[in-house]
Amino acid sequence: MSDAVPANAEVEALFDDASGHVALGELPEAIALYRQCVALQPDFFDGWHALGMALLRNGEVKEAIGAGLMATTLQPNDLLAWTALSQMYVSNHQIAEAEDAKGKARILSLGGKVVK
Repeated sequence: MSDAVPANAEVEALFDDASGHVALGELPEAIALYRQCVALQPDFFDGWHALGMALLRNGEVKEAIGAGLMATTLQPNDLLAWTALSQMYVSNHQIAEAEDAKGKARILSLGGKVVK
């Protein structure tokens, strides 16, 4: 019998641990765990989204934007992902990009689709 945990269960456990660190304000610890999540499962939308938000809260704005872009690439019709990306761009003084992301969030909020 193997002690190896299936990747999805391992990712889920790491994600839960990371979210606990966020709740306690332990952002560097959370960021490290979220990074492990997306390294193990590169198509894990929730991991990229949470990593981006934790990085933003920790002042690592450029890296947050990268994670936010991954989240919107994985789920281009996710309202919260576009809203978060807009916030990240605002924090980096990229107003045109922020407005574009906000516009996509607005389309989604009205029931439209960014990608059909």
